[in-house]
Amino acid sequence: MVKVLAVFGTRPEAIKMAPLVIELKKRTGIECKVAVTAQHREMLDQVLEIFNIKPDYDLNIMKAGQTLFDITADVLMGFKNILSEFKVDMMLVHGDTSTTFAASLAAYYQKIPIGHVEAGLRTGDKYAPFPEEMNRKLTGALVDLHFAPTKRSKQNLLNEGVNPASVYITGNTVIDALKMMVCEKYKFNVCKLDKIDYNNKRVLLVTAHRRENYGGALQNICHALKDIKLEFENVEIVFPVHKNPAVRNVVYEVLDNINGIHIIEPLDYKQFVNLIKQSYIILTDSGGLQEEAPALGKPVLVMRDVTERPEAVEAGTVRVVGTKKDDIKRHVRELLNNSEVYNRMAKAVNPYGDGYAAKRIADAICYWFGLSKVRPGEFVCHL
Repeated sequence: MVKVLAVFGTRPEAIKMAPLVIELKKRTGIECKVAVTAQHREMLDQVLEIFNIKPDYDLNIMKAGQTLFDITADVLMGFKNILSEFKVDMMLVHGDTSTTFAASLAAYYQKIPIGHVEAGLRTGDKYAPFPEEMNRKLTGALVDLHFAPTKRSKQNLLNEGVNPASVYITGNTVIDALKMMVCEKYKFNVCKLDKIDYNNKRVLLVTAHRRENYGGALQNICHALKDIKLEFENVEIVFPVHKNPAVRNVVYEVLDNINGIHIIEPLDYKQFVNLIKQSYIILTDSGGLQEEAPALGKPVLVMRDVTERPEAVEAGTVRVVGTKKDDIKRHVRELLNNSEVYNRMAKAVNPYGDGYAAKRIADAICYWFGLSKVRPGEFVCHL
């Protein structure tokens, strides 16, 4: 049996790794175990419950006021013990979190091969996003198999001198997860959401949590949302607020008690993707939403200065609008007032996947270990 250890620590990682864990557990010849760091405890547990995944190892590192130093050191030392107990043939990590980098470093110290899901994303600015850009670059230098979601991501890796034979274009596993969770006529269990008239109101779904947006940028975002709501009577704004006090304090200070603006707790994944489906426009500084929302035909305005996901910008499903109040308002106003522009974004092709990324990754792992003699085909986006 080939022993594979899937590692993740945050809600977004769990969402994107869950379809792969489920797929690997079906495969003959592979023993797949799961290790979580709980870098984000509560939000991680929501995802594990929805996908019915029970971790074999749980570092449970989350603590009040944790810093990047704490996370990195705790994950590195935690995996020293795990890797001594479970003799791993390959570790699988995802994306760009501190869990990803520190776990990869631990595997490297033990000379364990590493597979990197969602490899090759780049902005070219080591501080944007921070610390994600360097987490994924440093991880990329350590891994043996690179599972790039798109052709652009693969090219980024080749530009850095990565062996082409080690790179597979797979699509993004988040589309697999999305297709598993979206329902027709979904009923929310959050009272505020069930009371919204989705047929006659245009819902703006907002998320904001990036470190580089703390402070003035987040203030700008919130004041833009306030102005938009006051200008458009038939708009409702839903803002699931991150647990971090640096986010919550600003959001509640500016937006609390404004009619038509619904500040809610973070949603579990199934509720969240079904809220995307019911929404009209997505405003976010998240990476994953730039992939998920276009799959459901929703225009995305990215409230950052750069994105590591340029494919959606080029396809026309996403715009990078920055964090200045007037710029955010101008782009939202255009989508609300101009149906031609809105429809052009809503109907553009999603370049991120077809729902079979987990199968391609599992096939590539089987091929690498000799369980299959045929190199798997790659995801091709037909724009």
